[in-house]
Amino acid sequence: MYFRRASIRLSNLYLLRVNPYKPSSSIPHIHRVLKETQISNRNPFFSRDFCSGNKRTTTEWTEENIVYLDETGDVIFSGKGGVRSVEPGVDDHVMVGGLKKPFPNDSAITKIVEIVKRWKWGPEMETQLDKLYFLPNMSHISEAVKEIGDKDASLSLFRWAKRQPWYSPMDDLYSLLFDRLNVSRDYEGLQSLFDEMIRDKKDNDEVSSFTAYNRVIQHLAKAEKLEVSFCCFKKIQDSGCKIDTQTYNSLITLFLAKGLPYKAFEIYEMMEGAKCSLDVATYDLMIPSLAKSGRLDAAFKLFQVMKENGFRPNSSIFTSLIDSMGKAGRLDTSMKVYMEMQGFGLRPASAMYVSLIESFVKAGKLETALRLWDEMKKSGFRPNYGLYTMIVESHAKSGKLEIAMSVFLDMEKAGFLPTPSTYSCLLEMHASSGQVDSAMKLYNSMTNAGLRPGLSTYTSLLTVLANKKLVDVAAKILLEMKAAGFTVDISASDVLMIYIKDGAVDLALRWLRFMGSSGIRTNNFIIRQLFESCMKNGMYESAKPLLDTYVNASAKVDLILYTSILAHLIRCQDEQNERHLMSILSATKHKAHSFMCGLFTGPEQRKKPVLSFVREFFQEIDFELEEGAARYFVNVLLNYLVLMGQINRARCVWKVSYENKLFPKAIVFDQHIAWSLDVRSLSVGAALIAVVHTLHRFRKRMLYYGVVPRRIKLVTGPTLKIVIAQVLNSVESPFEVSKVVLRAPGDSVLEWFKKPIVQQFLLNEIPSKSDILMHKLNMLFPSSAPEIRSLSPPKPLVMVKDV
Repeated sequence: MYFRRASIRLSNLYLLRVNPYKPSSSIPHIHRVLKETQISNRNPFFSRDFCSGNKRTTTEWTEENIVYLDETGDVIFSGKGGVRSVEPGVDDHVMVGGLKKPFPNDSAITKIVEIVKRWKWGPEMETQLDKLYFLPNMSHISEAVKEIGDKDASLSLFRWAKRQPWYSPMDDLYSLLFDRLNVSRDYEGLQSLFDEMIRDKKDNDEVSSFTAYNRVIQHLAKAEKLEVSFCCFKKIQDSGCKIDTQTYNSLITLFLAKGLPYKAFEIYEMMEGAKCSLDVATYDLMIPSLAKSGRLDAAFKLFQVMKENGFRPNSSIFTSLIDSMGKAGRLDTSMKVYMEMQGFGLRPASAMYVSLIESFVKAGKLETALRLWDEMKKSGFRPNYGLYTMIVESHAKSGKLEIAMSVFLDMEKAGFLPTPSTYSCLLEMHASSGQVDSAMKLYNSMTNAGLRPGLSTYTSLLTVLANKKLVDVAAKILLEMKAAGFTVDISASDVLMIYIKDGAVDLALRWLRFMGSSGIRTNNFIIRQLFESCMKNGMYESAKPLLDTYVNASAKVDLILYTSILAHLIRCQDEQNERHLMSILSATKHKAHSFMCGLFTGPEQRKKPVLSFVREFFQEIDFELEEGAARYFVNVLLNYLVLMGQINRARCVWKVSYENKLFPKAIVFDQHIAWSLDVRSLSVGAALIAVVHTLHRFRKRMLYYGVVPRRIKLVTGPTLKIVIAQVLNSVESPFEVSKVVLRAPGDSVLEWFKKPIVQQFLLNEIPSKSDILMHKLNMLFPSSAPEIRSLSPPKPLVMVKDV
């Protein structure tokens, strides 16, 4: 009876040893039994006095021996003693006989954990916590939170503790709660609890939450809550709390991950301003980020500071510096860092070799790139596909074909299939250097590998074959190009143009026949160029079909082309060729040919005088667009008319040309001082007609109007000086010959004009006895030969060279 009753009493008074690993389930039952016992008041020897605060507690002693047992049945104490009630939340000990026995922390923590785990949250849990028969402290709460796995239960216990008078903020407790919220990813709750902690800080300046503050930012940054983490960071700064290196690093990492390097650099500057020590992680973050963002000087400076502070740079720092410096063209610094890396005993990675080689290749420093290439292979790294391609193409484009081919063969041996780009580069460079055999070998290798050459590759190959005059091989390649689906008209025309420019007219005609048989067309411009080449080489029979093709293709024969054909006719001395040329002139269907035919007909057929007929023709010419062409036509036409003995017709043509201001500065009247005629821009025939016609005008002015200048000048230039001087000397001319001018006093010329032979000479025609003209025509006619023009398409407004 005593054992049972004592056990019941001790249970009620928390004298039993509580096993922390096995919470007692009998305590509520014991409370109920004790309550019944108190109501029935069965023990007359036992009484208690409830007390609280400073009131004295009285104890009633029994005369019987009382045995105090724990839950396992072991004896705690045996003897006479007394018991008293314990007021919840006041006592932190129990009486064992006459001794005060402190309440164990483990038991207190276990009791708190038991209540929280059972009730979780709500008023019932708080009621049970309020009934604790001991006074908890913040250590109990902190340890209990550690054992409580549930987030909501932990927060409920924390909220209850905050309302107690014994509550004081604890950095460890906040850290535990922040960790618990972070694990459950309750970031809103995390932020809310952080704000509570800030308010605690303001209410109690002695509160230190250094670890908890930094823990919040680290959790938010790791969760990539950029705005929230930075907001919390600013609040911590404003509160004056210290921020540790790990927190700075977490923010820097977050901003870099979000693609905001400038903001990361701002955090780094704040870190420096706060004199927070940089650790290896900070250097590992900042140096590569600064380098990749282009702030190379800052990255290199921080690299030097890192070494001065005794930190050893890792491979990522070296790699980022070498790569960024190389890409920025700072190759000397890149090589310096590369050598320093080797001095630290670090082995360069394959990617670093690739970066260095690419940088030196792009800078054109192929010797250094090749040295690094060899060093890379000696280090046991196998160059990748892209690096092989870069080395081959860079050396090929720089003209180092031997090295390019050597690396190309190594590439094939290594099992890499070269790209069409690599093949094309090698092929095109061999073709441009004229190595047609090597180019054809590469082409065959490329096609055998199943790779399709590109348009530029075909073009380069066709160009070298055309330059080497390999017409048959070029035709074979062109047909293969056509079978591959490429449009070959332009490429075929380019080959044709090469033959035309080289003067290989026979090959050009042969290639044109091949194009026609293969259904490949060319343009009218090239047909015209080939036609003019045939004319230039006297191949008039071959030229005629080309002109027919040109005209039938709706191409317009302009005045320049017609005039050039007329110039060939003037120089022709073979009757058979003359017939071909006349046939060609007729085939042009140009209005100038109808005009030419009309000049040589009689007035009955023409139905108008020559002068009117010429004026009518010139009225149809658009001088804004064809002024240069018209001058060219007049020069050649006057040559032809003079040679044909048609002096009067020639004078009509000159007169109308002068009226239309084709030669506006040829005649100059300077009142009584000097009259001059400038024939430097005229052909021989045009110059002779101009001299005769102009002297006739001068004679009329002097004899009929009585105006006599001091001198008269004929500006001939060195080419026409001899011809004109000899023609004038045949009628005893007073003109004296100087370097480029024939000049005479006005009075002498006046007397010369009065001679009958001079009148006949000026009014009728040039004496036929003078064979000087016919002797000099083929030597001195600057306009009788076709105009030397470039092979570019003619521009309508370009001034044609006056001849």
